[in-house]
Amino acid sequence: MKFDPYKIDLPVLEILPELKQKLAQHNTLIVHAPPGAGKSTLLPLALLEEQFLAGKKILMLEPRRLAAKTIAFRMAELLEEKIGQTVGYRIRFESQVTSSTKLEVLTEGILTRMLHQDNALENVGMVIFDEFHERNIHADVAMALCREAQQMLRPDLRILVMSATLDMPQLSALLNAPVISSEGRLFPVEVHYSGDIDPWLMPEMVSKTIIQASKSNLGDILVFLPGQGEIKKTESILRKQLPNFSIHPLYGQLSPTAQFQAIMPNRNGKRKVVLATSIAETSLTIEGITIVVDSGFGRTSKFDPKSGLSRLETVRIAKDSADQRAGRAGRLSPGVCFRLWSKATQGTMANFRTPEILDADLAFLVLDMVLWGIKDIKDLTWLTPPPAGMLAQAFDILHQLGALEENRITAHGKKIHSIPSHPRIAHMLVIAEEEGKTALATDIAALLEERDPLDPETGIDINLRIEALRRARKENLSVKDLNKIEKVAANYRRMFRVDVENSAFDPYETGLLIANAYPERIAFARPGNNAQYQLANGKLAMFGHKDDLAHEPWLAISHIDAREGMGKIFLGSPLNPRDLAPMVKEKKVVLWDAKKGGLVASKDLRIGSIVLKSTPIQNVPEEQMIDAASKFISLEGKQHLEFSDSFLQLQNRVHSLKVWRKDDNWPDWSLSYLLQTNKEWLGPYLIGVKKIEDLKKLDLEKILFHNLTSEQQNSLDRLAPKKILVPSGSSITLQYQADGANPVLAVRLQEVFGWMETPRINGGEIPLLLHLLSPGHKPVQVTSDLKSFWMNTYFEVKKEMKRRYPKHSWPENPLEAQAVKGVKKRTTV
Repeated sequence: MKFDPYKIDLPVLEILPELKQKLAQHNTLIVHAPPGAGKSTLLPLALLEEQFLAGKKILMLEPRRLAAKTIAFRMAELLEEKIGQTVGYRIRFESQVTSSTKLEVLTEGILTRMLHQDNALENVGMVIFDEFHERNIHADVAMALCREAQQMLRPDLRILVMSATLDMPQLSALLNAPVISSEGRLFPVEVHYSGDIDPWLMPEMVSKTIIQASKSNLGDILVFLPGQGEIKKTESILRKQLPNFSIHPLYGQLSPTAQFQAIMPNRNGKRKVVLATSIAETSLTIEGITIVVDSGFGRTSKFDPKSGLSRLETVRIAKDSADQRAGRAGRLSPGVCFRLWSKATQGTMANFRTPEILDADLAFLVLDMVLWGIKDIKDLTWLTPPPAGMLAQAFDILHQLGALEENRITAHGKKIHSIPSHPRIAHMLVIAEEEGKTALATDIAALLEERDPLDPETGIDINLRIEALRRARKENLSVKDLNKIEKVAANYRRMFRVDVENSAFDPYETGLLIANAYPERIAFARPGNNAQYQLANGKLAMFGHKDDLAHEPWLAISHIDAREGMGKIFLGSPLNPRDLAPMVKEKKVVLWDAKKGGLVASKDLRIGSIVLKSTPIQNVPEEQMIDAASKFISLEGKQHLEFSDSFLQLQNRVHSLKVWRKDDNWPDWSLSYLLQTNKEWLGPYLIGVKKIEDLKKLDLEKILFHNLTSEQQNSLDRLAPKKILVPSGSSITLQYQADGANPVLAVRLQEVFGWMETPRINGGEIPLLLHLLSPGHKPVQVTSDLKSFWMNTYFEVKKEMKRRYPKHSWPENPLEAQAVKGVKKRTTV
């Protein structure tokens, strides 16, 4: 049966004819529509039979699993079908699709995996990016790959971007796509600010606001809270305080039945309170809402350096999220929104949420791109390009894991890419499968991905967590945090087709598996420092000296706060050093060590930066010594090179000419650039340099000056002279400024008698700034107009000078007086 979208009265229907027309003419289109307009449910269904699809299916990407499932069930309901028929969904570890499915709702990187299996998406006619304003990293990656497929292989592939708050002109220009806007039919919403709340008391303070709002306003209430924990605590309070209300949580892992109960009006006519995460901002339509209570917080995925994985953090929402939340109260009639923060806080909130790609772990992104065959990731279509530093970090860890070799994907890399987890975890699982330790690895993987189920006071040993998980399974205990971990572990067991194990295990096997996931975090106890460890990546870290693992010589660390200086270890496992033999590498090291005073050359047996044995090397090739000194200078030269005043003045002279004469191609001699390129100008002078004292002996001014061409040297001395001759016959050194400001000529007043005009340099274009000094070399006047000084100010200065220096001559007419270097006594009459 063909779906008739017009039987449901929603604002987005107004743009449907134009949408169909534009999609027939363009392969990329942007729809801008406010929350509740119907774009997520009606538009995909209304497009299913369009000719430009040529009978192919539609894929729709959602930023959240709950939204993906809920929207898929809602569309199936509108078609009066079961999920998996015309409409289905795919999320991590779960799918409901059949051969007859024409519209699939996807999330969490599922689309990118489909692209790898079929990079042309041959059976797909259109990809819809729903709620693109949320800037989910999976959406950004999928968009880049879809655009690449569209441009290289499938110009007929339609891309439809749907958003509520993005900068439309910017997105339209980037995608070269027209924009269609639906105005929606939002009613006015009255906003109240209740003042900032204590996050620790959020459930109590939110509940108080809900109760007050229910008494002074009619209609159902939608409440925004960060996550499941806050929702459950608030629900518990409200069930006691509002017994006549129907209270519904709305968060991840709820059954479709529970979700629909939260979304649809109460069958018995009771007023309803829906306690939701940020999923209810845009992706879901909840009937009957006229009141919104907004905690002002949400959870977002951020890269966690402690675990090397992306984790959810509670953060203050941005203004665009706050506006979307408030708008939910104005869907059917005028509404009211209670914001649990102050107007002052509103003014400090960010305008838009931070794109996830800016602070996410990019290891999976890099693996996706390399497998796709992208040579330069930055060349793809990015609304926000991934940061270069994060890309470099991702490439580095993937090489360590053996997923990449010379920036090309390996057979092992393809295996770990096929597993829906972080490459570290996938690498560990693949290694475990090869060694017959898969059951243990699935438990470890689940523990690493979820929140720590035990109190931190328990200690850092991850094996205690594995024991607790296995005991709960064995004794059929129901513990909230352990239940979530077991659900993930069970999914991994199904994937690898292994049975559950609840028996005793070897903690050293745990350590070795974690070491495979985090090779740079293998740690060796420092001699004489209880519970302080040297990591393979060169960092130092510690934990409580009373911990059960404090006396272990070797550890594999999974969770660490790698702060500057001494890091803090949160989770790890003991390691048997014999198991590390395959990780031991022989490495020739030629480097500079400031603590050792200079060049160090040795042949080491090491695990990363952990040196197990070191033998000195004699007769190091000169080029290697120069390279080592150059690398040291680029990193620590600022502290160990001798930057004399004459060097700094040479640097300022050249920089001034670079400012004054922009077309003359003077070199960049900023200190950062000189250190970075030191081998180019300093390399020949590093021959035989082996100690830090040798570095300090280098005449940097002379070396740098001779890096100029003969023509540049002559121009420098002519246009920006080092010294200038004054009427007394003295040659005075000029002081050039780092910012190219007028150079300073600091000279005693008596030495410039007879000098009418201010001296100029740079071909007469730049006047000097004169600091006229007393006989005691104290400033008496600063001027760049010497003539005006003689005419107007000199006589006041003269009075003071005669008083302070009576033995000196202070002539009535300084322009006719003789300039003197020393003391010229005044004549007596």
